[in-house]
Amino acid sequence: MEHESMEKKVELAWLMAFYGGLLTDKQRQVLSMHCEEDLSLGEIAQELGTSRQGVHDLIRRTSDKLFELEEKLSLASRFRIMQNGLLACRKALVEKNSSLALDTLDQLIRLNQEDEHGL
Repeated sequence: MEHESMEKKVELAWLMAFYGGLLTDKQRQVLSMHCEEDLSLGEIAQELGTSRQGVHDLIRRTSDKLFELEEKLSLASRFRIMQNGLLACRKALVEKNSSLALDTLDQLIRLNQEDEHGL
């Protein structure tokens, strides 16, 4: 866990932005210390007065929960798709390619409608 890739820490911090409200205060605190402050398990354990193993287990369970929430709800991936689509639409408009901009907007509208029908 201590050698966890920076990409995974960034992804966990990203997922926490979407689903952090569904975590306990302690889960948010520990994950924030691990991902955002880049503290080691030992440093977190010392800060919280607990064991390194306890911190490791909490991070693992919390990470699993975040990835499970994303798998079920897809809020973060949907946000990325929408954001990328809007940026592509903006670029097409700047380049005066209204056909591409309209196609991109239509794709985003269809995606949004699919999401609404899934609820």
